[in-house]
Amino acid sequence: MRYAMSRLAGALCVACIGAAGFCQTGSVVPNAVPGSNPIIRDKFTADPAPLVVGDRLYLYVGHDEAQRDEMFNMREWLVYSTTDMTHWQDHGPILKVSDFRWAKQDAWASQTIAKNGKYWFYAAVEHDATHPGKAIAVAVADTPTGPFVDAKGAALITNQMTPKGTHSWEDIDPTVYTDETGTTWIAWGNRQAYIAKLNANMIELDGPITEITPPNFEEGPWLHKRGALWYLTYASLDRSKHRDERVSYATATSPRGPWKYHGELTGSGKYSFTIHPGIVDFKGQSYLFLHNATLAIGDMSGAIGRRAVTVDRLFYNPDGTMWPVIQTQAGISVPAPR
Repeated sequence: MRYAMSRLAGALCVACIGAAGFCQTGSVVPNAVPGSNPIIRDKFTADPAPLVVGDRLYLYVGHDEAQRDEMFNMREWLVYSTTDMTHWQDHGPILKVSDFRWAKQDAWASQTIAKNGKYWFYAAVEHDATHPGKAIAVAVADTPTGPFVDAKGAALITNQMTPKGTHSWEDIDPTVYTDETGTTWIAWGNRQAYIAKLNANMIELDGPITEITPPNFEEGPWLHKRGALWYLTYASLDRSKHRDERVSYATATSPRGPWKYHGELTGSGKYSFTIHPGIVDFKGQSYLFLHNATLAIGDMSGAIGRRAVTVDRLFYNPDGTMWPVIQTQAGISVPAPR
Protein backbone atom coordinates (compact mmCIF):
# COMPACT_ATOMS: atom_id res chain seq x y z
CA MET A 1 0.00 0.00 0.00
CA ARG A 2 3.03 2.28 0.14
CA TYR A 3 3.66 4.27 -3.01
CA ALA A 4 7.23 4.48 -4.31
CA MET A 5 8.55 7.54 -2.49
CA SER A 6 10.39 8.96 -5.46
CA ARG A 7 7.15 9.10 -7.47
CA LEU A 8 4.68 10.40 -4.91
CA ALA A 9 5.31 14.06 -5.56
CA GLY A 10 4.31 13.82 -9.21
CA ALA A 11 1.20 11.70 -8.76
CA LEU A 12 -2.06 13.04 -10.17
CA CYS A 13 -5.70 12.18 -9.64
CA VAL A 14 -7.40 10.56 -12.60
CA ALA A 15 -10.92 10.80 -13.91
CA CYS A 16 -12.73 7.53 -13.78
CA ILE A 17 -15.98 5.62 -13.98
CA GLY A 18 -18.19 4.58 -11.06
CA ALA A 19 -21.52 5.14 -9.40
CA ALA A 20 -21.63 7.26 -6.25
CA GLY A 21 -23.66 6.21 -3.24
CA PHE A 22 -23.87 6.71 0.48
CA CYS A 23 -25.32 4.57 3.24
CA GLN A 24 -25.66 4.40 6.98
CA THR A 25 -23.98 1.71 9.05
CA GLY A 26 -25.87 -1.56 8.78
CA SER A 27 -27.52 -0.74 5.47
CA VAL A 28 -26.88 -2.37 2.13
CA VAL A 29 -24.16 -0.72 0.07
CA PRO A 30 -25.60 0.67 -3.21
CA ASN A 31 -24.23 -0.84 -6.39
CA ALA A 32 -25.58 -0.12 -9.85
CA VAL A 33 -25.15 -3.78 -10.86
CA PRO A 34 -24.85 -6.14 -7.88
CA GLY A 35 -21.65 -8.16 -8.20
CA SER A 36 -19.98 -5.71 -10.56
CA ASN A 37 -16.76 -3.83 -9.80
CA PRO A 38 -16.00 -1.89 -7.71
CA ILE A 39 -18.09 -3.79 -5.19
CA ILE A 40 -18.04 -1.06 -2.51
CA ARG A 41 -19.26 2.28 -3.86
CA ASP A 42 -20.20 4.34 -0.82
CA LYS A 43 -16.61 4.99 0.30
CA PHE A 44 -13.09 4.75 -1.10
CA THR A 45 -11.62 1.47 0.17
CA ALA A 46 -8.34 -0.40 -0.24
CA ASP A 47 -6.31 -3.45 0.80
CA PRO A 48 -9.17 -6.01 0.96
CA ALA A 49 -8.89 -8.91 3.40
CA PRO A 50 -11.71 -11.51 3.31
CA LEU A 51 -12.70 -13.81 6.18
CA VAL A 52 -15.38 -16.51 6.04
CA VAL A 53 -17.40 -17.19 9.20
CA GLY A 54 -20.17 -19.73 8.68
CA ASP A 55 -22.33 -18.70 5.74
CA ARG A 56 -21.12 -15.08 5.75
CA LEU A 57 -18.03 -13.49 4.21
CA TYR A 58 -16.56 -10.49 6.02
CA LEU A 59 -14.39 -8.05 4.10
CA TYR A 60 -11.95 -5.88 6.07
CA VAL A 61 -10.70 -2.81 4.22
CA GLY A 62 -8.77 0.38 4.77
CA HIS A 63 -10.63 3.66 4.35
CA ASP A 64 -9.05 6.07 1.85
CA GLU A 65 -9.90 9.65 2.83
CA ALA A 66 -7.36 11.58 0.75
CA GLN A 67 -8.57 15.00 -0.36
CA ARG A 68 -7.67 16.53 -3.72
CA ASP A 69 -3.92 15.99 -4.26
CA GLU A 70 -3.24 14.17 -0.98
CA MET A 71 -1.48 10.83 -1.33
CA PHE A 72 -2.62 8.70 1.63
CA ASN A 73 -4.95 9.70 4.45
CA MET A 74 -6.10 6.58 6.29
CA ARG A 75 -7.32 6.78 9.87
CA GLU A 76 -9.65 3.80 10.35
CA TRP A 77 -10.58 0.32 9.19
CA LEU A 78 -14.02 -0.71 7.92
CA VAL A 79 -15.79 -4.04 7.53
CA TYR A 80 -18.51 -5.15 5.12
CA SER A 81 -20.20 -8.54 4.86
CA THR A 82 -22.22 -10.62 2.42
CA THR A 83 -23.97 -13.96 2.16
CA ASP A 84 -24.28 -13.96 -1.64
CA MET A 85 -21.24 -12.00 -2.94
CA THR A 86 -23.52 -9.45 -4.60
CA HIS A 87 -25.15 -7.53 -1.74
CA TRP A 88 -22.86 -6.02 0.88
CA GLN A 89 -23.78 -4.86 4.36
CA ASP A 90 -21.86 -1.95 5.87
CA HIS A 91 -20.85 -2.55 9.50
CA GLY A 92 -19.05 0.77 9.80
CA PRO A 93 -15.63 1.53 11.32
CA ILE A 94 -14.33 -1.24 13.58
CA LEU A 95 -11.10 0.39 14.75
CA LYS A 96 -9.16 3.65 14.42
CA VAL A 97 -5.39 4.03 14.37
CA SER A 98 -5.77 6.23 17.46
CA ASP A 99 -7.03 3.15 19.34
CA PHE A 100 -3.39 2.01 19.40
CA ARG A 101 -2.03 4.62 21.81
CA TRP A 102 1.57 3.92 20.81
CA ALA A 103 0.83 4.53 17.09
CA LYS A 104 0.66 8.00 15.58
CA GLN A 105 -0.91 7.59 12.12
CA ASP A 106 -1.59 5.45 9.02
CA ALA A 107 -4.33 2.83 9.27
CA TRP A 108 -2.76 0.74 6.52
CA ALA A 109 -3.40 -2.83 5.33
CA SER A 110 -4.88 -5.38 7.74
CA GLN A 111 -6.16 -8.95 8.00
CA THR A 112 -8.43 -10.65 10.56
CA ILE A 113 -8.55 -14.36 11.43
CA ALA A 114 -10.55 -16.44 13.88
CA LYS A 115 -8.84 -18.55 16.55
CA ASN A 116 -9.65 -19.76 20.06
CA GLY A 117 -13.12 -18.22 19.92
CA LYS A 118 -11.72 -14.74 19.23
CA TYR A 119 -11.12 -12.59 16.17
CA TRP A 120 -7.56 -11.35 15.79
CA PHE A 121 -6.88 -8.24 13.73
CA TYR A 122 -3.36 -7.46 12.46
CA ALA A 123 -2.58 -4.15 10.79
CA ALA A 124 0.23 -1.84 9.68
CA VAL A 125 0.58 1.55 11.39
CA GLU A 126 3.23 4.22 11.94
CA HIS A 127 4.82 3.84 15.37
CA ASP A 128 5.49 6.84 17.58
CA ALA A 129 9.00 8.16 18.20
CA THR A 130 9.85 5.41 20.70
CA HIS A 131 10.22 2.94 17.79
CA PRO A 132 10.39 5.00 14.57
CA GLY A 133 9.06 3.46 11.39
CA LYS A 134 6.17 1.24 10.42
CA ALA A 135 4.98 -1.46 12.81
CA ILE A 136 2.46 -4.30 13.03
CA ALA A 137 -0.38 -3.93 15.55
CA VAL A 138 -2.72 -6.62 16.87
CA ALA A 139 -6.26 -6.14 18.18
CA VAL A 140 -8.89 -8.63 19.35
CA ALA A 141 -12.68 -8.92 19.48
CA ASP A 142 -15.37 -11.42 20.37
CA THR A 143 -17.22 -11.00 17.06
CA PRO A 144 -16.10 -10.37 13.46
CA THR A 145 -17.46 -6.81 13.61
CA GLY A 146 -15.95 -5.91 16.95
CA PRO A 147 -15.59 -3.89 19.02
CA PHE A 148 -11.85 -4.49 18.58
CA VAL A 149 -9.34 -3.41 21.22
CA ASP A 150 -5.55 -3.32 21.33
CA ALA A 151 -4.61 -6.85 22.38
CA LYS A 152 -1.03 -6.17 23.42
CA GLY A 153 -0.66 -2.51 24.34
CA ALA A 154 2.47 -2.43 22.18
CA ALA A 155 3.53 -3.36 18.66
CA LEU A 156 3.85 -7.01 17.70
CA ILE A 157 6.57 -6.18 15.15
CA THR A 158 8.69 -3.02 14.93
CA ASN A 159 11.24 -1.76 12.42
CA GLN A 160 14.03 -2.56 14.85
CA MET A 161 13.17 -6.28 14.60
CA THR A 162 14.11 -6.39 10.89
CA PRO A 163 17.44 -4.52 10.91
CA LYS A 164 18.62 -5.77 7.51
CA GLY A 165 15.78 -3.96 5.75
CA THR A 166 16.50 -1.11 3.38
CA HIS A 167 13.94 1.43 4.63
CA SER A 168 11.70 2.33 7.58
CA TRP A 169 8.38 1.25 6.04
CA GLU A 170 9.23 -2.40 5.35
CA ASP A 171 7.15 -3.77 8.25
CA ILE A 172 3.70 -3.38 6.68
CA ASP A 173 0.88 -5.44 5.16
CA PRO A 174 0.53 -8.37 7.57
CA THR A 175 -1.11 -11.59 6.39
CA VAL A 176 -1.98 -14.42 8.78
CA TYR A 177 -2.87 -18.07 8.27
CA THR A 178 -3.51 -21.00 10.64
CA ASP A 179 -2.46 -24.38 9.27
CA GLU A 180 -3.96 -27.82 9.92
CA THR A 181 -1.72 -28.31 12.99
CA GLY A 182 -3.19 -25.21 14.63
CA THR A 183 -0.02 -23.18 14.10
CA THR A 184 -0.59 -19.59 13.01
CA TRP A 185 1.91 -17.88 10.72
CA ILE A 186 2.31 -14.18 9.96
CA ALA A 187 3.99 -12.81 6.84
CA TRP A 188 4.56 -9.16 5.93
CA GLY A 189 6.90 -6.74 4.22
CA ASN A 190 7.80 -4.10 1.68
CA ARG A 191 10.67 -4.82 -0.73
CA GLN A 192 11.68 -7.57 1.73
CA ALA A 193 9.19 -10.32 2.65
CA TYR A 194 9.25 -11.91 6.10
CA ILE A 195 7.49 -14.77 7.85
CA ALA A 196 7.33 -15.90 11.49
CA LYS A 197 5.33 -18.20 13.70
CA LEU A 198 2.87 -16.70 16.16
CA ASN A 199 2.73 -17.82 19.77
CA ALA A 200 -0.49 -19.54 20.86
CA ASN A 201 -1.50 -16.31 22.62
CA MET A 202 -1.55 -14.59 19.17
CA ILE A 203 0.25 -11.47 20.45
CA GLU A 204 3.89 -12.65 20.42
CA LEU A 205 6.23 -14.24 17.90
CA ASP A 206 7.28 -17.81 18.55
CA GLY A 207 10.76 -18.19 17.09
CA PRO A 208 12.84 -16.39 14.51
CA ILE A 209 11.84 -14.09 11.67
CA THR A 210 12.75 -15.60 8.29
CA GLU A 211 13.19 -13.60 5.10
CA ILE A 212 11.37 -15.23 2.15
CA THR A 213 11.51 -12.48 -0.49
CA PRO A 214 10.30 -13.83 -3.88
CA PRO A 215 11.08 -12.23 -7.27
CA ASN A 216 9.85 -8.64 -7.79
CA PHE A 217 8.28 -8.56 -4.34
CA GLU A 218 6.99 -5.09 -3.49
CA GLU A 219 4.37 -5.43 -0.70
CA GLY A 220 0.90 -6.74 0.12
CA PRO A 221 1.57 -10.46 0.71
CA TRP A 222 -1.37 -12.86 1.11
CA LEU A 223 -0.74 -16.28 2.65
CA HIS A 224 -3.02 -19.27 2.11
CA LYS A 225 -2.81 -23.05 1.74
CA ARG A 226 -4.54 -25.47 -0.60
CA GLY A 227 -3.84 -29.18 -0.17
CA ALA A 228 -0.11 -29.61 0.39
CA LEU A 229 0.79 -26.28 -1.22
CA TRP A 230 1.37 -22.98 0.52
CA TYR A 231 0.71 -19.88 -1.60
CA LEU A 232 2.36 -16.47 -1.24
CA THR A 233 0.48 -14.02 -3.46
CA TYR A 234 1.75 -10.45 -3.46
CA ALA A 235 1.99 -7.04 -5.10
CA SER A 236 4.98 -7.22 -7.43
CA LEU A 237 6.89 -4.60 -9.39
CA ASP A 238 9.47 -5.22 -12.11
CA ARG A 239 10.85 -1.70 -12.38
CA SER A 240 12.55 -2.49 -15.68
CA LYS A 241 9.18 -3.16 -17.35
CA HIS A 242 6.29 -1.68 -15.41
CA ARG A 243 5.16 1.58 -13.85
CA ASP A 244 2.53 0.05 -11.57
CA GLU A 245 2.28 -2.92 -9.26
CA ARG A 246 0.87 -6.21 -10.50
CA VAL A 247 0.05 -9.43 -8.63
CA SER A 248 2.47 -12.36 -8.68
CA TYR A 249 2.64 -15.57 -6.67
CA ALA A 250 4.87 -18.37 -5.47
CA THR A 251 4.23 -21.77 -3.90
CA ALA A 252 6.04 -23.94 -1.35
CA THR A 253 5.54 -27.08 0.69
CA SER A 254 6.65 -25.27 3.85
CA PRO A 255 5.80 -21.73 4.98
CA ARG A 256 9.49 -20.90 5.31
CA GLY A 257 10.14 -22.11 1.76
CA PRO A 258 11.89 -22.60 -0.51
CA TRP A 259 9.32 -20.74 -2.63
CA LYS A 260 8.81 -21.50 -6.32
CA TYR A 261 7.94 -18.42 -8.37
CA HIS A 262 5.06 -18.79 -10.84
CA GLY A 263 5.00 -15.32 -12.39
CA GLU A 264 2.18 -12.81 -12.63
CA LEU A 265 -1.38 -13.66 -11.64
CA THR A 266 -2.90 -10.33 -12.75
CA GLY A 267 -1.99 -7.07 -14.38
CA SER A 268 -2.13 -3.74 -12.58
CA GLY A 269 -5.27 -2.24 -11.07
CA LYS A 270 -6.77 0.33 -13.43
CA TYR A 271 -5.56 3.87 -12.65
CA SER A 272 -3.80 2.61 -9.51
CA PHE A 273 -0.10 2.31 -8.73
CA THR A 274 -0.79 -0.04 -5.81
CA ILE A 275 -2.60 -3.36 -5.75
CA HIS A 276 -3.33 -5.73 -2.88
CA PRO A 277 -4.58 -9.34 -3.17
CA GLY A 278 -6.92 -11.15 -0.81
CA ILE A 279 -7.88 -14.77 -1.60
CA VAL A 280 -10.69 -16.84 -0.11
CA ASP A 281 -12.93 -19.86 -0.80
CA PHE A 282 -16.61 -19.18 -0.18
CA LYS A 283 -19.56 -21.48 -0.88
CA GLY A 284 -17.67 -23.63 -3.36
CA GLN A 285 -15.96 -20.84 -5.31
CA SER A 286 -12.54 -19.19 -4.98
CA TYR A 287 -12.29 -15.40 -5.19
CA LEU A 288 -9.51 -12.87 -5.67
CA PHE A 289 -10.10 -9.46 -4.09
CA LEU A 290 -8.04 -6.50 -5.31
CA HIS A 291 -8.34 -2.73 -5.57
CA ASN A 292 -8.12 -0.20 -8.37
CA ALA A 293 -8.90 3.52 -8.69
CA THR A 294 -11.92 3.54 -11.02
CA LEU A 295 -14.50 4.85 -8.55
CA ALA A 296 -15.81 8.41 -8.39
CA ILE A 297 -17.86 9.68 -5.46
CA GLY A 298 -19.40 13.08 -6.02
CA ASP A 299 -16.67 15.35 -7.39
CA MET A 300 -13.86 13.13 -6.06
CA SER A 301 -12.30 10.85 -8.64
CA GLY A 302 -10.20 7.80 -8.02
CA ALA A 303 -6.53 8.37 -7.21
CA ILE A 304 -3.48 6.96 -5.44
CA GLY A 305 -5.14 7.73 -2.12
CA ARG A 306 -8.72 7.04 -3.27
CA ARG A 307 -9.02 3.41 -4.27
CA ALA A 308 -11.90 0.95 -4.70
CA VAL A 309 -12.15 -2.76 -3.87
CA THR A 310 -12.94 -5.29 -6.60
CA VAL A 311 -13.47 -9.05 -6.81
CA ASP A 312 -13.18 -11.65 -9.57
CA ARG A 313 -13.39 -15.43 -9.56
CA LEU A 314 -10.23 -17.46 -9.13
CA PHE A 315 -9.54 -20.91 -10.57
CA TYR A 316 -6.80 -23.52 -10.06
CA ASN A 317 -5.21 -26.02 -12.41
CA PRO A 318 -4.86 -29.69 -11.35
CA ASP A 319 -1.17 -29.09 -10.55
CA GLY A 320 -2.09 -26.33 -8.09
CA THR A 321 -1.11 -23.36 -10.24
CA MET A 322 -3.68 -20.60 -10.57
CA TRP A 323 -5.32 -19.41 -13.76
CA PRO A 324 -4.30 -15.87 -14.73
CA VAL A 325 -7.03 -13.46 -13.62
CA ILE A 326 -8.34 -10.78 -15.97
CA GLN A 327 -9.72 -7.94 -13.88
CA THR A 328 -13.16 -6.92 -15.13
CA GLN A 329 -15.73 -4.23 -14.51
CA ALA A 330 -18.45 -6.90 -14.71
CA GLY A 331 -16.82 -8.87 -11.87
CA ILE A 332 -18.99 -11.74 -10.70
CA SER A 333 -22.19 -10.22 -12.11
CA VAL A 334 -21.69 -12.47 -15.15
CA PRO A 335 -21.65 -16.29 -15.09
CA ALA A 336 -18.42 -18.10 -14.40
CA PRO A 337 -16.57 -19.51 -17.43
CA ARG A 338 -16.95 -23.21 -18.03
